[in-house]
Amino acid sequence: MGKTGNARLEKSLGLFETTMYGVGIILGAGIYALLGQGAGLAGNAVWISFIIAAVVSAFTGLSYCELNSMMPKEAAEYNYTKRAFNRKVAFVVGWVLILSLIVAASAVSLGFAGYFQKIVASAPVIPTALAIIAVFSALNLWGIKESSNFNIVATLIEGGGLVAIVIVGLMFFNPSIDLTFSPQGFTGVMAGAALMFFAFIGFQDIANMSEETRDPKSIVPKAMLISLAVSTVLYILVALAAVSIVGWEALASSGAPLSLIIDNTLGSGAAIIMSIVALFSTGNTILICLIVASRMIYGISRDGSLPDFLSRVHPKTRTPYIAILITMLLSIGFLFAGDIGFIANVTTTSIFVAFVFVNLSVIVLRYTQPREKRTFRIPLNIGRFPVLALFGLLSSIAMLIYTDINILIFEALLIFVGIIIYNIFRRTRVDVKVKIDVDVK
Repeated sequence: MGKTGNARLEKSLGLFETTMYGVGIILGAGIYALLGQGAGLAGNAVWISFIIAAVVSAFTGLSYCELNSMMPKEAAEYNYTKRAFNRKVAFVVGWVLILSLIVAASAVSLGFAGYFQKIVASAPVIPTALAIIAVFSALNLWGIKESSNFNIVATLIEGGGLVAIVIVGLMFFNPSIDLTFSPQGFTGVMAGAALMFFAFIGFQDIANMSEETRDPKSIVPKAMLISLAVSTVLYILVALAAVSIVGWEALASSGAPLSLIIDNTLGSGAAIIMSIVALFSTGNTILICLIVASRMIYGISRDGSLPDFLSRVHPKTRTPYIAILITMLLSIGFLFAGDIGFIANVTTTSIFVAFVFVNLSVIVLRYTQPREKRTFRIPLNIGRFPVLALFGLLSSIAMLIYTDINILIFEALLIFVGIIIYNIFRRTRVDVKVKIDVDVK
């Protein structure tokens, strides 16, 4: 198994399945779990925060498309930065992204537990979150086809729930509300954008499923851009509907903001239905985070920067079963970190850091490997220089500037730990190799 066996990941995803993965994870994260906190920062202008977050996502999304057309592999960001810089930088980027996905799974599982309490009032939050991580880890282990089937159903349900919110918003729209009001002004809107970017997490994760996609060089870029476009339109319409119906103050004080909207308009019976929809949505996000994190661990291990046993693939399910187990255990561990807002900000900060290096990788590779075949090329270039990749780089840096200093300190600590782990593993690997060579001689 793994590197030395015949088992490999199963290539079974087409454009529809891959796009549904993207839409499913994007729609499930922030809109159900964090819309209230975003409204607390940006006020009624939270819909503008969504637009800013979408623009930042689109710039970097194009960079992913070009890089994936060159290197369609699992552990995408790791492979991009290794090609552009070196293995150490690549490992650190991969390390923070794996942690961000694991933390995201934990954060959204807490959101899942919050909605579950709307249905079963006595359900304890932490045990519920723990159980759902275990359930979706089992589905992840079962197989990519089975996971994809659940994702398609869940994505259709969660998308239908958001469309229902938009329809209700049109029915109960308040024309007198100031949709541009933000209690903290532009700073609040930008802080809201940094948080609500969590709602777009997922478009880049499609690249980490390349080895399970039938024609990744063609399918992955298309799926990424389609999922971003669909999700952005829905987010803006839902945010406008939400602030129009209940206002930003009520949204900010609610742990289940979309259920609050339905409760205020159609009654508690309909709110329970929305809570059920939210369970599918947040559950779907948990599943995809677990899938992608385990594939990144698998990919980095397969490249030799993590222990070999982490790249073992089960001969029957054709899934990286040890990486899946490690991902599950770490996700459960982060449940006890507490504040979902803090956890979500750690996740987004890690992704902004990765986005900086992804955009830099596009720029560097345009000059160091100009003749490398690219089936997708970012538009708007000055000679070799990709202008939109620069926008992606600058916007990612700008989003980091608006991140709380405590989050940045924590992120710096994670990077430092990643460097230590890399150095320890590489030194151990070299020592073992030298010992083997000496014994052979």
